[in-house]
Amino acid sequence: MDYINYMWDTPSDVAMRLANKVKNVRKRKKITQKELAGRSNVSYATLRKFEKTGKISLESFIKLTMELGLIQEINNLFTEPVYNSIEEVINASK
Repeated sequence: MDYINYMWDTPSDVAMRLANKVKNVRKRKKITQKELAGRSNVSYATLRKFEKTGKISLESFIKLTMELGLIQEINNLFTEPVYNSIEEVINASK
């Protein structure tokens, strides 16, 4: 289960993993940082910083995912409930 592998991650670890995924998609689509910045209306400096550090505003992150055709993945976040206890299952049905 992925949860076990990531349970000791820091927020920075998660942010860098997202940045690397966005960078990999950008490269796979053969889009330069400058091209993606221009097309997504995110500054070039912001995109460079994101790919290097994982730091970015949520709005800019969403703009990048929209331009890369990944918005459906963002929209699908949290659509499937993850229960960590039977109590959560019971509470969800109330």
